[in-house]
Amino acid sequence: MGMVAEFREFIQKGNVVDMAVGVIMGAAFGKIVNSVVADVIMPPVGLATGGVDFRDLRVVIGGTPEAPVSVNYGIFIQTLIDFLVIAVCVFFLVKAVNTLRRPSAADAPGPTLDQQLLTEIRDTLKRQAG
Repeated sequence: MGMVAEFREFIQKGNVVDMAVGVIMGAAFGKIVNSVVADVIMPPVGLATGGVDFRDLRVVIGGTPEAPVSVNYGIFIQTLIDFLVIAVCVFFLVKAVNTLRRPSAADAPGPTLDQQLLTEIRDTLKRQAG
């Protein structure tokens, strides 16, 4: 029973649940980004390049006509574009979250009791000296 109780305690920790939510949200976000790349970005890029589908770009380096051996550099280009779009989306997402988290001036804590006392002492010394 010790192992089961320890596992239950591990699962109930907040960071494990947060991580699970993050993985699920990441999978959904990945589908959105893949759709943006495939359905929004790549059609104009393909049109601009004369209808070239990057996934079809390859160099045959050997093999037979029935089973060619090729370097599929077009798939690499497509994956690189996917990565760049994901990186830009994550950048803007993190930037938006950081903007929302940034504390406002109204939320800034006031001076501590020590700071207030030191300010009063400073002001009193200035009055006495001047």
